[in-house]
Amino acid sequence: MNLDVAGTNVRVSAVDPGHVHTEFATVRFHGDEERADKLYEGFRPLSPEDVAEVIAFVVSLPEHVNVADLVLLPTAQRSVHVIHREPAGE
Repeated sequence: MNLDVAGTNVRVSAVDPGHVHTEFATVRFHGDEERADKLYEGFRPLSPEDVAEVIAFVVSLPEHVNVADLVLLPTAQRSVHVIHREPAGE
């Protein structure tokens, strides 16, 4: 899409968050909150507010600045496949 608006002042950005603690996990597991909560055990995921803050930053930049792609991860998550989880009780 960014290429489609070349030559205009339209900005196109993608914010790609990692693990975010939302109700989506409960919906994904058809209301099974215990199963959903296990997704976040042992690490601190992003909050919806964390993601909103980054989006607010991106859209408030000067009009000549465009963030094309931004990957947003909690510090425990280093990639889609790598999340450091602390053992229970720590």
